[in-house]
Amino acid sequence: MNEQIAESSKAGVTLGAYLYAVRKTLGLTLRDVEEKTNKQVSNAYLSQLENNKIQQPSPNILYALSELYRIDYSKLMEIAGYVSGAKATAKRHSRAVAFADMNLTESEEAALLRYLRFIRSEKD
Repeated sequence: MNEQIAESSKAGVTLGAYLYAVRKTLGLTLRDVEEKTNKQVSNAYLSQLENNKIQQPSPNILYALSELYRIDYSKLMEIAGYVSGAKATAKRHSRAVAFADMNLTESEEAALLRYLRFIRSEKD
């Protein structure tokens, strides 16, 4: 990625400005992003993000953009204000994307993770 973009994210640039700079560097239009994310991120929504009308999009939106733009998801989570840079917190929020649309409580998520560990242990 362009060094100028990487530096701008460190200099306190808004999430919107950062996303705009990355999109422009990749040569994508708003409609390209909508198409390439299978309409998960509409061009109107991305425009609002880039113009700072929406400052904290859902983790699902950030994940879709990180995949398309090939940028670090945890960095977007940090710029959006979800995490403070602590590894443990970032790890917790990156897992949350998988459960975001289910509105799970912390205890439900913990139970699902225990069950996943159990399933994985059975494979070994």
